[in-house]
Amino acid sequence: MRRGMLAIALWLGALTAQADGTLFYQPQEADTALDQEQWQEVWQRSRDQGVRTLIVQWTRVGEQDFGGSGGWLAAALHAAQDQGLELILGLDHAPDYYQVLPDTQRFDTYWRRQLSLSLAQRRRLLNEWQLDPTAWYLPLELDDWLFREKGTRQELHRQLSGFVARLDRPLHLSAFSGGFLAPSVFADWLASLEALGLKVWWQDGRGTRALPAAVRQAYEDALDCRIGIVHEAFRQTSAEDAPFKADPAPPQVTSTCHPRAVFSLRYRPWAREFFEG
Repeated sequence: MRRGMLAIALWLGALTAQADGTLFYQPQEADTALDQEQWQEVWQRSRDQGVRTLIVQWTRVGEQDFGGSGGWLAAALHAAQDQGLELILGLDHAPDYYQVLPDTQRFDTYWRRQLSLSLAQRRRLLNEWQLDPTAWYLPLELDDWLFREKGTRQELHRQLSGFVARLDRPLHLSAFSGGFLAPSVFADWLASLEALGLKVWWQDGRGTRALPAAVRQAYEDALDCRIGIVHEAFRQTSAEDAPFKADPAPPQVTSTCHPRAVFSLRYRPWAREFFEG
């Protein structure tokens, strides 16, 4: 019995380590408190824990660019590259995204503007920040409420197809389920985006607990194996209409055929001391 429990523990530990091979980092202005030596320690610990790829959720939020090419975020990401981490860099995120997008009549022009802003940020990251990412991440998350209408999904497909053609590196994006599309329809939609040449990630929703466990599992089971799964390493403690707060929690990793990632750096045990407070 003890041998069996030990085997299970080792198996779960191996899965978690494998998942942490790709790790999300969501920059926040409070992170400017870390100095360069602390960033080097964060990245070294991350490497020691098996992290090889860092997905930076965004590098610009509206007018906030975290100091630009001479700021703290650029310096921290250069330090990550120096530690041997591959970077997938997030582009431009719109602060009003969830306020505007439910108005599907404005989707066409609004989405085109957001892609234009992301192209401008891509140029800054290459020419001014002088970073060398392996891919780009589009921080405009997809879900089945904002994209519940077939026509809106078709317009998204058209615009993303053109956007990908203008990039010099692969594009990643992520989606989550709200229960507004059937699991099979949702899965087919993500697969159609993957077919454009994108890398699509599905957020497992275990941290936000927006869906009952059985419903969440149905969405996961319907996904094509090409779709990556982002395992949430937190438990949300804030109410739905309150500013987001969460406590760290081990990611619930299952043995599946999907690529894996973990969200996010600030919740991982080896990094928490740098981000607490």
